[in-house]
Amino acid sequence: MADTATYDKIATTTLGSAASSITFSSIAASWTDLRLVISNIITSGASSDSLLTFNGDTATNYSRTYLIGLGSSAISGAPVSQNNIPLDFAGTSTTISSMYEINVFSYAGSTYKTILSKAAEDYNGSGRVGVQVGLWRSTAAITSITVTVSTGTYSTGTTATLYGIKAA
Repeated sequence: MADTATYDKIATTTLGSAASSITFSSIAASWTDLRLVISNIITSGASSDSLLTFNGDTATNYSRTYLIGLGSSAISGAPVSQNNIPLDFAGTSTTISSMYEINVFSYAGSTYKTILSKAAEDYNGSGRVGVQVGLWRSTAAITSITVTVSTGTYSTGTTATLYGIKAA
């Protein structure tokens, strides 16, 4: 849980109806870093990803390195020149939620932006976990964050909370 001495809750969104994306906009430059926490279920039931973009940029300015544990196996990769950062397995079930923690470092600075994200799903002992680092090749301050589902929609009750981290 967020340490109230270090974290400020900027905004929380809880979907009252299914939606294909969640956006936090007008993010002030008041903190050193950001943390986005998401708990979601995808309505399609198909394997789907949550796709992270900053400031509406969908050009090929993103890259990542990831490792995903799938029960007794693992996969990894390092794709470059992507038009978003996939957060991986946003939902393969219409009843089991996925959980994400995305840390965005020096989001208001004038250097390229880096993230560290963790994802998890539990299937009563046969779940999966993932971790990745990502890069947005832009020197612009991040003023909006959008998470979009690649197929289907986020279900009613999906929750996303954005925190500002002070003096990290």
